[in-house]
Amino acid sequence: MTFRLSLIIKFALVLVLVLPACSAAETLVVPTERPTVTPTATGTPTRQPGTDITPTPLPTRLPLTPTGGPSPTPLFGQPAVVAVRPTASRTPNPNAPRIEYFTTDVLSVVPGDTVRLLWAARGADTAAIYRLDGTGNRTQLWNVGPDGQLSVQTSRRDRVQIEFVLSIGEGISRVEQSLIVPLACPDTWFFSPSPAPCPVGPTAETAIIEQPFERGRMIYIASSNRVYALFNDGVAPAWFSIDNRYDPAIHPESEENFQPPPGFYQPLGILGFVWRGNDRVRNRLGLALDLESSYQGVVQAAPNGGAETLYVSSADGTVLELLPEGDVWQIITPS
Repeated sequence: MTFRLSLIIKFALVLVLVLPACSAAETLVVPTERPTVTPTATGTPTRQPGTDITPTPLPTRLPLTPTGGPSPTPLFGQPAVVAVRPTASRTPNPNAPRIEYFTTDVLSVVPGDTVRLLWAARGADTAAIYRLDGTGNRTQLWNVGPDGQLSVQTSRRDRVQIEFVLSIGEGISRVEQSLIVPLACPDTWFFSPSPAPCPVGPTAETAIIEQPFERGRMIYIASSNRVYALFNDGVAPAWFSIDNRYDPAIHPESEENFQPPPGFYQPLGILGFVWRGNDRVRNRLGLALDLESSYQGVVQAAPNGGAETLYVSSADGTVLELLPEGDVWQIITPS
């Protein structure tokens, strides 16, 4: 028992001595600088041959063209399409009728003089020459040979130009050529600025009666023995003329029972006869504003599309212009 106790005490002493020796010795820590962080470059990945991936292209969207739905089916089948066939070139026929020339030996003609026409044609036995009027209608005909000359008398009233047509051949082989001959102007106008056309004739002096009215005027021209009523009421026609049928031996000069208001007058004689007997003239013109004026005046005319424009000297020194068909009339102040 004593031995065992002694053994335990020894073992305990050994433990007391050994355990402190086994504990970690105290380590002396020496402070050092904190290491600096040095950034390390990161390499860029390099494509290696054989490792590239080819991108797959996206499909391209085609533009949609609106069609408006299904095409309707024609009720009567497909429309006919005319095929244009090439036109075969036609070989000229050396024997076909042809006109070599159609002319005159003067540059212009004075109205009333004679003009000589000259022509030559081939491929035809006969020919025809037509004269055209101002509207292009064929009014005169001469049957002539395929070549030759023809003298044509012009009229003193022809103006601006005269036109002829030479015609040869028949049917589809007919060939025609026109000839225009200028006309010299033999007359001058009695006023200026003058109209562009040549006057139909020389200045003609004549007795004229003129009277002003509320809505226009009346004029009597002795050379034509006509009375002209000119209206300014804006109603068509703007003017018209009436034959003079006044006879002082049987017709009264005025209407004795009619007394116009103060400042107005009743037209007398030739003008009064038309005014009293024509309701349209009287109603459109109204009453006279002054007594009539009688004077020696001048009348001239100009061609106008197959008709004539009339120019009349007025009592106040102006010129009255009357266009054809009663369309318009106006006052011209000479310079």
